[in-house]
Order: sequence, then structure tokens, then C-alpha cells
Amino acid sequence: MYYETAGNAHGLPHDPFKALVVPRPIGWISTRGRDGSHNLAPYSFFNAVESEPPIVVIGSSGLKDTARNVLDTGEFVCNLATWDLREQMNQSSAPLRHGVSEFAHAGLTPAPSRLVAAPRVAESPVTMECVALSVTPISDRDGRQTGSLMIMGQVVAIHIDDSLIVDGRVDITLARPIARLGYMDYAVVDRVFTIARPRA
Repeated sequence: MYYETAGNAHGLPHDPFKALVVPRPIGWISTRGRDGSHNLAPYSFFNAVESEPPIVVIGSSGLKDTARNVLDTGEFVCNLATWDLREQMNQSSAPLRHGVSEFAHAGLTPAPSRLVAAPRVAESPVTMECVALSVTPISDRDGRQTGSLMIMGQVVAIHIDDSLIVDGRVDITLARPIARLGYMDYAVVDRVFTIARPRA
């Protein structure tokens, strides 16, 4: 099949785009509001874009509580969503009233961070404390505002559960992180393979 995205006339019952860019890491983002409230939300448009220094990016569809808190405080935390925490991650996406804690709603524990005020998910085996670098409105190729935002942050501190470190390396299969696919589908990372890069 072929279709042009401007018209989105693919003829399928659901837009296939998000089912094709897969798997996508889940940005399980915790923030602290200016009023001290805690917010936690999963983002399916999330990834690392640089390692020196480590930088992550979040795509937010609109000015949600997460983006508003980042704008207000300049900080956030990325928490690893895992197989064991899949239900809590899903519960944290519920459309709660502003100021209602997704931590409490999902039965999760907010843990203090070291360098930022935003809380971490205590139950998550990997958390990354971040300082916002930019919050940029996203425009399309014609310059029209989409209503979405791109949040870039520098990772300033990382917490890793010691149980994941085997022979000096992180064995990510022990954490069993989950990833977003299309529709309501997810994947779990519990098996990896290695391929050596070719040499010149």
C-alpha cells in the first residue's frame, strides 16, 4: 500500500504510523508542580538523542501537566517502565484532575531525587534525574503550530538498582522494560542478541 500523510487516506481503521515506528521506549515522566504536587505520566514519544552529555527528548501532545510542570520548574525524572510495573504505568495515564497524584492513584511511591526536586518512582529499577534544556512548540512544514511540544532535557543523575549489574554491565533483560507499539500494543525486552560492528 501507499498513502500520503497529508490526507491520511490509508483506508485502514486506524492510523498505522505509530505501529511502524516501533518499539518506542516509554518515557515515564515524573514532575513536581510549582505548588508541590506530584505528577506522573507515560509518554510514547520519548528517546535518548545524545550521550555526551546524556540528553533525552519527550514529545508532548499539548500543554499537559507534565509539560506545564517542566516549564514552571525546569526539572523532571525519567523512570523505567517494566513488565512488573505495566499495570501501574497504565494507571498513571488516567485522566485525573489537575493536582491529583498519579503516584497515589497507581499505588506507587514517590522517592526523593538527589539533584532535582521532582520525585522518582521508588519501585522503578532505573531512574534518570533531568534538567530541562528547552521546551519548543512543534510546527509542521508549512509553519502551522501543531499544538504539540518537544521537551529536551539533560540527564544529570542516574539511579540503577544493583541487581541489574552483572559482571560490570547492566543486564537490561533482568529489568524487562516494556516498549510502546501501535494501537494498544506493547512489547517487553527479555531477550537480546549481539552483532559486532564491521571493521574498516
